[in-house]
Amino acid sequence: MVDLLGDSLDRALEGAFTRRVPQSAQAQMKYLVKQLKGTRAAAQVLGVSQRTVERYVTGKLKRPRQDLRGRLEREVKKRWQPQIRAKARKKAASTDGLVVSTRARFGFEAADGTTDDARIRDITQALPPEYADKLFTAREQGQNEDQLRQIAADGLARMYFRANNSRAHGLGVEFTDVERLDIEL
Repeated sequence: MVDLLGDSLDRALEGAFTRRVPQSAQAQMKYLVKQLKGTRAAAQVLGVSQRTVERYVTGKLKRPRQDLRGRLEREVKKRWQPQIRAKARKKAASTDGLVVSTRARFGFEAADGTTDDARIRDITQALPPEYADKLFTAREQGQNEDQLRQIAADGLARMYFRANNSRAHGLGVEFTDVERLDIEL
């Protein structure tokens, strides 16, 4: 399953970076080796041999295969500017919240047992800080895409469909067939 919501949360935090992530394979590998305190640990994380890591660090190898390049970029971004990332997460979870922009299928279950047919909708909605906190906490705890999607659906149901719980009480929202999903802090 594609991890749309989790990846979108990561991209939102990356938007807070104050410096560019290392671009070359050598610079990325050096950074990863430094963060993991050794070539052996970097090799295990990337799924390559220790000697391969050493070759990238010394500059003997310069262009990684596509799959290795993707893993390398992902591991470097995961560890890049942890304090900036934590600060952005804390701000979103305590004061600012986040904005969800999506194109997905939404269906409804009314409280009295009736249902409404699902349809594709384009929605851009600000969610309060409590949902930002729930989403980031769930992501850190390793919850799967379905669990993250349920948290986002609850937030969209409350803020968009129930107008911050001022109408349509008891309306349950199903959030499926996501075509596009972007999150901004």
